[in-house]
Amino acid sequence: MAGYILPLEKLIEQFERLPGIGHKTAVRLAFSVLEGPEEDAQAFAQAILDAKQKIRRCRICQNISDSEVCSVCSDLKRDHSIICVVEDSKAVMALERVKEYNGLYHVLHGALSPMDGIGPDALTIRELIARLSDGNIKEILLATNPNIEGETTAVYLSKLIKPLGIRISRLAYGVPVGGDIDYADEVTLFRAIEGRRDL
Repeated sequence: MAGYILPLEKLIEQFERLPGIGHKTAVRLAFSVLEGPEEDAQAFAQAILDAKQKIRRCRICQNISDSEVCSVCSDLKRDHSIICVVEDSKAVMALERVKEYNGLYHVLHGALSPMDGIGPDALTIRELIARLSDGNIKEILLATNPNIEGETTAVYLSKLIKPLGIRISRLAYGVPVGGDIDYADEVTLFRAIEGRRDL
């Protein structure tokens, strides 16, 4: 990166490390930080540190939270007999935007992918199965992404859960195969929840 002084070069490199940020965007972001007020830069840096230090996983559903138990798990008005299983916290946020699903969640933090060395132990499957032991759960809604990894994960989970006598359903996707739930619009997600089917 000839032509950039070292502190700016380091800032550009940090932006480039973020997914989806190429060199030109990293340069634009770095100059935006540099040209803004120092207070804005300090607030930006503090927000990053706060997020890293204060956000953790809910001990029940494994979703991101700023407390030991997240607001969804602690909400007594929600239906505690159904768990929607998703790959990541972005999917929870997408489903919550629809405001039609009123059950609980479980975040796997990934999907099974033997090619990438991601097996069951790399996900929060053990924690999910432990949640099913109290007999209160009547339905598991599998909302993994409609791609090979998501489908593999859904099939694996259904084989694990079926012997427990719990209903297993799958989102009826209006989401294109190969797409991500967190990029779907509210209408598509609403139809997917309403049209879920048993596995």
